Amino acid sequence: MLNLPIFAYDSSDTEIVARAQKLAKKWDIPFQPMNLASAEIKSEMQQTHNLALVLTPTQLELRSLQEPKLGAVFVDFASDALSYRTGKGGGKKESIAKAIGIKGQTLPRVLDATAGLGRDAFVLARLGCKVDMIERSNVVAALLADGLARAEKDESLKYWLPNSMNLYHGPSLDLLKDWQGEQADVVYLDPMFPHRKKSAMVKKEMRLFQQLLGPDEDADALLEPALALAKHRVVVKRPDTAPCLNNCEPNMAIQGKKLRFDVYFTNL
Repeated sequence: MLNLPIFAYDSSDTEIVARAQKLAKKWDIPFQPMNLASAEIKSEMQQTHNLALVLTPTQLELRSLQEPKLGAVFVDFASDALSYRTGKGGGKKESIAKAIGIKGQTLPRVLDATAGLGRDAFVLARLGCKVDMIERSNVVAALLADGLARAEKDESLKYWLPNSMNLYHGPSLDLLKDWQGEQADVVYLDPMFPHRKKSAMVKKEMRLFQQLLGPDEDADALLEPALALAKHRVVVKRPDTAPCLNNCEPNMAIQGKKLRFDVYFTNL
């Protein structure tokens, strides 16, 4: 993983600088006391860093310094896209809901062991599940924590989201083997895999994430501890043409649009 810096976008704003320094200490990320709004500084940083976390007055962002046209990646649980997905995206009829086992009043407790930007976790929480999230990358965890903190102040989210989504930072493999939280009915895995979708948003995020995280080399190793931990099932999200995780055939698979959810039952 890359050791990228964190900036306050405007170094003359003492409040933002203090917040950036606090985040740097919390997430063990080097603080860069430079004004990223300065073209001269931006040119200098492009020579030494490709990616950076940038704290703006409104949010924490991941940016490419060498490809600024890619735009910023940040977590926004109140975004129009997520609002549309949770409002008109199918609800309990969505493939992910069926795979997790949401049916009627049955709302499993889910451990999302590869949380990323938390979108699938949010969808499940919005449907009524309690979702614990594990994120191994300190950079991605910082982005996710920032999104959760802003959601606590959003009028449409603050009354339910804080009690439905919990973030744990650390290596998924280790935390799965020695899980200290409440037992999960379902462990959900979505290991990074090269995406072939044409969406510009997916391309942007995957390009930045692949630069940041590198290959997901321990993905196959997650299946065994997930199966040992989950009370009822393990669900693995895969591109439709991708091999099964660890070459282990699931008990069933639920097909979505250009992807599938492999389901492994643990209580047979």
